[in-house]
Amino acid sequence: MYKSQPYSQIAFEDFNQPMGLKMNPKNRWIEKAEWIPWAELEKDYAKNFRNQKGNVAKPLRMAMGALLIQIEYGYSDEETVLQIQENPYLQFFIGLPGYQEEKPFDSSTMVYFRKRLDAVTLTEINEKIIDYALAKENQDNDNDTDDDADSNDSGNAGTLILDATCAPQKIKYPTDTELLNEARTHAEKMVDDICDTNGFSKPRMYRKKARKDYLSIVRRKRKSVKWLRPKIRKLLGYVRRDIDYIKGYLEQGIKLNEKQQKTLDVICRIYDQQKEMFDKKMHSVKDRIVSFSQPWLRPIVRGKSKTTVEFGAKLDLSIDSNGMARIEKTSFDAYNEASVLVQAVRRFYDRNGCYPERILADKIYRNRENRSYCKARDIRLAGPSLGRPKKDQTRDKKIEYRDNADRVAVERSFSLLKRCFGMENIRTKLRETTLTTIALSVIAMNVANIHRNHLCSFFSQIKNRIKSRKVLLNFPLLQISLIVQ
Repeated sequence: MYKSQPYSQIAFEDFNQPMGLKMNPKNRWIEKAEWIPWAELEKDYAKNFRNQKGNVAKPLRMAMGALLIQIEYGYSDEETVLQIQENPYLQFFIGLPGYQEEKPFDSSTMVYFRKRLDAVTLTEINEKIIDYALAKENQDNDNDTDDDADSNDSGNAGTLILDATCAPQKIKYPTDTELLNEARTHAEKMVDDICDTNGFSKPRMYRKKARKDYLSIVRRKRKSVKWLRPKIRKLLGYVRRDIDYIKGYLEQGIKLNEKQQKTLDVICRIYDQQKEMFDKKMHSVKDRIVSFSQPWLRPIVRGKSKTTVEFGAKLDLSIDSNGMARIEKTSFDAYNEASVLVQAVRRFYDRNGCYPERILADKIYRNRENRSYCKARDIRLAGPSLGRPKKDQTRDKKIEYRDNADRVAVERSFSLLKRCFGMENIRTKLRETTLTTIALSVIAMNVANIHRNHLCSFFSQIKNRIKSRKVLLNFPLLQISLIVQ
């Protein structure tokens, strides 16, 4: 059940402050709240609740505001609720009518916030925040903000920057012995649950011996192939024996619940993959599982000097001429980035009504299909052409330098997302909530960029007014400093 809150778009003047508390209206959380269209988002969010029975759900501003605060500071669920309880500015940001000393909600509610705001919903919210900020900025400046420098005779305008990265998941570094040991322990626990529930006697599973063999592998520093293969063969035998026990119970008519069935599927997949790699003497297999608790994760080969392989979701990020970031594609499987360019260009056309004047992307995006697609639409795909350079070909070094300098914006965004907005180590455990965290990181970065750009434009206006000697009439606080100078 959901009820629209009348104070979802509360202004700072209407926020109830207790006696003795004087809040600064220029606080960053108060200014950030002004750049988000809470009322419009609230109406769209209310359409998802069709059932009129049950407990009343928390409003969108409280749910998304709490998640943005958590992304900004990297707090846990418990710490996020405590910080909101102690900070009146955070309480204003999540839409409370006034300062209160009790907790606005329990920390366990944060899990439902992440599940309710899925990646698709957050993508739409991100687009509406960008449109609202651009419309409000144009209204404040009373002029058109189109970039005339990036336009040509064909009617194309603007710049589209594309690049891909990986959002690493906070998991233990995967090893074959560790995965086999986890599969064995979960299988043993499943056998114990079946025997306890149905009154069966527990079969012999050699737990202590299997544990001893696993520790002998972990504690050894140097593991030669000749020494390691017999040990892995033993671990595979322990897992196979436990799987045979479980399948024997299933043949007797024992039913597993949904959670046990999913666990058994993961155990069988890990055993099949490890057995295949052991028999064929190789170290890779298709759709390899790297985490027992999160079997959807895949190794993403990045080729970076710091980490050649990362384990998490792969995503393509686009930056437009206004510096706003959008997620073009997210997947836990490795994919070719070149397949994203055409979709990104079409979305750009749907938003702006024209194609971009130029596209800044890596070499992997510049294949023959993408170059032909861009050439047919008078889009300049920055970068050298394929094949050997022609004899009469001339290079414009100024344009190349400008393209390389402008393409740094997407690398800067990746750095901000991973250093400041929680994309370096994602701690959520579910597939859906992981995608939610990635989308929230992009929204938090866009809101921070909007707030920073607004401050930069404000101070630039002050500077221009000082130069034109009109500041004495409009900014009386600066009059004293000018007189002293």
